Amino acid sequence: MNKKAILFATFAITFFSCGGIEVEKYIPPTMKQGTIPAEKIVYKNQAKQLYDLISERYLIKSGTYKGLFLENYPIQSGDPEHSYLWNYVSLMSGVSLLNQLGYNVNYADKMEGFERYYSVSGVQNVGGYSSSTNGTSGTGTRFYDDNSIVGLEMLRAYDQLKDSKFLDHCRQIVAFLESGEDEINGNALWWNEAQKNIAGNTDSNKPACANGFACNFLLKYYQVCPSDEKANVLAFAKRLYTWLYNNLRDPEDNTYWNDMQVDKTINKTKWTYNSGVMISNGIQLYRITGDQNYLSQAIKTAEGAYNYFVRPRGNMALAYPDSDPWFNTKLFDAYIELVPYNSTAANYVDTYIHFMNNAITSARTSDGFFYEDWTGGSPKRYYSLLTQGAALESLARIAIYKGETTH
Repeated sequence: MNKKAILFATFAITFFSCGGIEVEKYIPPTMKQGTIPAEKIVYKNQAKQLYDLISERYLIKSGTYKGLFLENYPIQSGDPEHSYLWNYVSLMSGVSLLNQLGYNVNYADKMEGFERYYSVSGVQNVGGYSSSTNGTSGTGTRFYDDNSIVGLEMLRAYDQLKDSKFLDHCRQIVAFLESGEDEINGNALWWNEAQKNIAGNTDSNKPACANGFACNFLLKYYQVCPSDEKANVLAFAKRLYTWLYNNLRDPEDNTYWNDMQVDKTINKTKWTYNSGVMISNGIQLYRITGDQNYLSQAIKTAEGAYNYFVRPRGNMALAYPDSDPWFNTKLFDAYIELVPYNSTAANYVDTYIHFMNNAITSARTSDGFFYEDWTGGSPKRYYSLLTQGAALESLARIAIYKGETTH
């Protein structure tokens, strides 16, 4: 089983254990004794301090992988010599926001790091971003969700740096995604290009993550792509959205299940990021088409996800899941995106910010790194770059939401 599959299997235990518990839709956060009052926290400063600490401990300063980052700090048994692509994306999401806030983080240079994961291979000889690297080019499996979240970073870089090369990279990612779509079990993407339609292999599936993030990337690329590409890009995004809505949406609460297997059975595990990205997709489709149904679907999923995932945990009246904070960031991002269209979404955001405040004061190592469990119950995989990247992105995102800036 590959690295991602192991992570998913580990997280599944946590989420299944809390399914079906009734919780109130919203309880105003109350500050526990000893925490820093929210008005005293300057999130941009917290973000920059964490970035500096990550750069000190995780940045590879010499050798073949100079300029890339470690998978874990301290290094764990069996680690590669560098981070996998997914972890690098998690870091770069925070770096892009720090750049947006006005910090000098060598953003353009760090964006070049993605090209060290790029490779041209496969039956269709199409370019894409691999899960690993030999230091100069990509090696290992190429995942469709990974390529989509890289594409989202390319779009952020284009927005901030105004360099057309990032649109060229996006165009290549569209081609890679197109190579992964087929009609088996409906028009949708498999998880990765190496494991398509393999009966009995649970990693051979059409998942919400691959299709949801591909849809999100396509909808955001649509807004800046050349006019002669728009019809194809939007049609592709709509196909993926429709497949997800019809096949992986839980009609009971409008949240999203994990995947469809080759035999069409549904893996009903639920992750925060799958519902989060579909909220964003509904908003984006509403903005593009003006169809109110998409926005209504996003609002229903937002409410369902909050009621399903947010509950009392540890010493907190309400908390988001206490494992894998990177997944939670995608739901948080979607809630921020929804605020202009739905006032209740501001409550969802406030609960997350309170969750982050608790992590700042009560869920950190002596060095200042964040626990995986933001309730403070256990450090868990605090050493993962993915965990620290999630904290960095959350802190910087809150800073922007609150209007903080260095300018």
